[in-house]
Amino acid sequence: MTTARRTTRHRRVRAARKPAIGVLAAAGVAVGAWYATAGAATTTPNLSPTSTTVTLAAKFPYLSAGYNNTREWTRTTTAVAPNGTLRVAWPAADGVHVTPLTAAGKRSGADTVVKGTKEVGGLVAHNDGFALLTRVADTNKWKETAAAVVRYTNGRQTFRTKLTGTASHDTAPLLDGQLTWNGSKYGAYFVVHGAGGFADGHFGDKLSYVSAKGAKLSGGWSWGCSHNEGIALHAETTGAFTSLCFDDWRSGLFVSTGIGAPDTAPVVQREQCWAGYCGGTFPSRTGDLVKSATGRYATAFASRGAASAKKNPADTSGRGWTVKPRTSTHQVAVAFMKNRNSAPGKAVYLTSAAGTENTNVHVAPYGKDRLLVSWESMKGAKCASGTCTGTFTGTHLRLVDWNGKAQSADKVVNARITGDIAVLKDGTLTWAYAPVTPTYAKPLTGASPTTTTLKVARLKP
Repeated sequence: MTTARRTTRHRRVRAARKPAIGVLAAAGVAVGAWYATAGAATTTPNLSPTSTTVTLAAKFPYLSAGYNNTREWTRTTTAVAPNGTLRVAWPAADGVHVTPLTAAGKRSGADTVVKGTKEVGGLVAHNDGFALLTRVADTNKWKETAAAVVRYTNGRQTFRTKLTGTASHDTAPLLDGQLTWNGSKYGAYFVVHGAGGFADGHFGDKLSYVSAKGAKLSGGWSWGCSHNEGIALHAETTGAFTSLCFDDWRSGLFVSTGIGAPDTAPVVQREQCWAGYCGGTFPSRTGDLVKSATGRYATAFASRGAASAKKNPADTSGRGWTVKPRTSTHQVAVAFMKNRNSAPGKAVYLTSAAGTENTNVHVAPYGKDRLLVSWESMKGAKCASGTCTGTFTGTHLRLVDWNGKAQSADKVVNARITGDIAVLKDGTLTWAYAPVTPTYAKPLTGASPTTTTLKVARLKP
């Protein structure tokens, strides 16, 4: 554990939290590489996904308000079971729905509605059902929800394990989480709000492990990145699960595996991460972490880079950092780590147009030795407090190798990516998305629009 930072605000606030005096001061330490040039395309693969349509049993509110009410996709999570069947989780007014699909992306039965739940924090598909990381009702001083892992087997709930509560002095008013499974245990990584104890009123993150039967296991931590602006988690066969976090105190993206609070965690990339500035680097604050056959890792994110980075003299704890961004708009960055405990080399940037904002960045394995990077772009970007509006110009797909070198030209497609991507045994990528064209012309105010259909996309290497 570590001493909680002196703030009680968290990320989804209507007005951005302002940095302390001197936060934007220049410093002499340049961090990361800027706009590393990707090589010429060497192949011409077919990057046009096919799709099927699934009719929903309830209305799905497909947009959420992020920092400064920026428009974000409401997360859908697609997961594949060992037998190749699919599950898709999405929230509705009556709880989280989990829709069963065939390997081809067609509905194979009625939804399971997990009553009394809010938010899709992560999904694991099993041959006989699924496990869901979500939020459930709780009794606490803040009157907020608790994080829970819920397991369904053959259509019936077999356990519902709360991961926050009075005994641990924490709540989960939102998750921004990930749920992974290594064949014997689940790893759940999510945001927590202190409700008593040393971290009362502050925000951090928590990594919990749960057995196949729903029992809480040792390991993980009760308090980590503070505040956590984005989470990524990868299950490991043995040892701690590999994790990343965007931390607004140390200001950047860090390896957080095995470290209760990342005071000395390896730095993936320095970013200006005050709430409203770093928010949106990972889509909906949940990122992708891909492992290669040789044990390397890749992640992708929207980045403004660091023109300078230094310790914040106004922070008497000695942990705070001040980062001055290199650009006002976000560019697409890919970072590689040689193992799960190491900082990477310099980030590789796939975009560079100063007036173009890039958002909703994902990365997934593509075949044996390539990666699919996707993002959405908007031209004529107007930025304030770290968030931008503009005119949507497309969903982009690009292949890169494990050094970030381009292996295809950009492909602009109609299939949106609005959540987690599942990888089938043959390498096919599949995901569910709301079949609408994005608009980033103005912030989201009022209720989200809804849809009663989802598209299920498939892209085979």
